[in-house]
Amino acid sequence: MLLHAWNHTRLVHNGVMRTTRKAVRQSVSLPVSVAAQVRNMARSRRLSANRMLVELIENGIQAEAEKQKEFFDLAERFRNATDPEEVKRLGEQLGRMVFGN
Repeated sequence: MLLHAWNHTRLVHNGVMRTTRKAVRQSVSLPVSVAAQVRNMARSRRLSANRMLVELIENGIQAEAEKQKEFFDLAERFRNATDPEEVKRLGEQLGRMVFGN
Protein backbone atom coordinates (compact mmCIF):
# COMPACT_ATOMS: atom_id res chain seq x y z
CA MET A 1 0.00 0.00 0.00
CA LEU A 2 1.41 3.39 -0.97
CA LEU A 3 0.30 6.81 0.15
CA HIS A 4 0.57 9.64 -2.37
CA ALA A 5 0.55 13.27 -1.31
CA TRP A 6 2.10 16.36 -2.84
CA ASN A 7 4.54 14.45 -5.06
CA HIS A 8 5.85 12.48 -2.07
CA THR A 9 5.52 8.72 -1.84
CA ARG A 10 5.81 6.95 1.46
CA LEU A 11 6.04 3.18 1.59
CA VAL A 12 3.77 1.97 4.36
CA HIS A 13 4.00 -1.78 3.83
CA ASN A 14 5.39 -3.75 0.93
CA GLY A 15 4.04 -7.19 1.81
CA VAL A 16 7.55 -8.55 2.37
CA MET A 17 8.13 -6.91 5.73
CA ARG A 18 8.03 -9.06 8.81
CA THR A 19 4.50 -9.47 10.09
CA THR A 20 3.72 -9.04 13.74
CA ARG A 21 4.30 -12.14 15.76
CA LYS A 22 2.28 -12.92 18.82
CA ALA A 23 3.30 -10.32 21.38
CA VAL A 24 3.69 -10.59 25.13
CA ARG A 25 3.16 -7.47 27.17
CA GLN A 26 6.23 -6.78 29.31
CA SER A 27 6.77 -3.89 31.67
CA VAL A 28 10.33 -2.57 31.86
CA SER A 29 11.70 0.36 33.84
CA LEU A 30 14.35 2.33 31.96
CA PRO A 31 16.71 4.99 33.26
CA VAL A 32 15.62 8.44 32.08
CA SER A 33 18.68 8.85 29.84
CA VAL A 34 18.07 5.49 28.12
CA ALA A 35 14.38 6.27 27.57
CA ALA A 36 15.33 9.62 26.02
CA GLN A 37 17.82 7.92 23.70
CA VAL A 38 15.20 5.39 22.64
CA ARG A 39 12.67 8.15 21.91
CA ASN A 40 15.25 10.13 19.90
CA MET A 41 16.29 7.07 17.91
CA ALA A 42 12.66 6.16 17.25
CA ARG A 43 11.83 9.70 16.14
CA SER A 44 14.81 9.84 13.77
CA ARG A 45 13.80 6.51 12.20
CA ARG A 46 10.09 7.34 12.26
CA LEU A 47 9.25 4.38 14.47
CA SER A 48 7.27 4.06 17.65
CA ALA A 49 9.31 3.86 20.83
CA ASN A 50 7.94 0.34 21.30
CA ARG A 51 9.13 -0.78 17.85
CA MET A 52 12.52 0.83 18.49
CA LEU A 53 12.84 -1.08 21.77
CA VAL A 54 11.95 -4.35 20.02
CA GLU A 55 14.60 -3.72 17.35
CA LEU A 56 17.23 -2.80 19.92
CA ILE A 57 16.48 -5.92 21.96
CA GLU A 58 16.52 -8.17 18.88
CA ASN A 59 19.85 -6.64 17.79
CA GLY A 60 21.24 -7.14 21.30
CA ILE A 61 20.17 -10.78 21.36
CA GLN A 62 21.76 -11.34 17.96
CA ALA A 63 24.98 -9.60 19.08
CA GLU A 64 25.16 -11.77 22.22
CA ALA A 65 24.68 -14.93 20.15
CA GLU A 66 27.45 -13.84 17.77
CA LYS A 67 29.74 -13.03 20.71
CA GLN A 68 29.07 -16.46 22.22
CA LYS A 69 29.80 -18.17 18.88
CA GLU A 70 33.03 -16.17 18.56
CA PHE A 71 34.04 -17.26 22.07
CA PHE A 72 33.38 -20.96 21.40
CA ASP A 73 35.20 -20.76 18.04
CA LEU A 74 38.19 -19.17 19.78
CA ALA A 75 38.08 -21.78 22.57
CA GLU A 76 38.06 -24.54 19.95
CA ARG A 77 41.08 -22.99 18.20
CA PHE A 78 42.82 -22.74 21.59
CA ARG A 79 42.16 -26.42 22.37
CA ASN A 80 43.44 -27.51 18.95
CA ALA A 81 46.51 -25.25 18.89
CA THR A 82 49.88 -26.95 19.14
CA ASP A 83 52.29 -24.04 18.59
CA PRO A 84 53.24 -22.56 22.01
CA GLU A 85 53.15 -18.99 20.66
CA GLU A 86 49.68 -19.51 19.21
CA VAL A 87 48.50 -21.14 22.45
CA LYS A 88 49.74 -18.12 24.40
CA ARG A 89 48.14 -15.63 21.99
CA LEU A 90 44.80 -17.46 21.92
CA GLY A 91 44.87 -17.87 25.70
CA GLU A 92 45.36 -14.11 26.09
CA GLN A 93 42.47 -13.46 23.69
CA LEU A 94 40.23 -15.80 25.67
CA GLY A 95 41.26 -14.07 28.88
CA ARG A 96 40.35 -10.66 27.45
CA MET A 97 36.98 -11.99 26.29
CA VAL A 98 36.23 -13.42 29.74
CA PHE A 99 37.76 -10.81 32.05
CA GLY A 100 38.07 -7.71 29.85
CA ASN A 101 41.27 -5.73 29.36
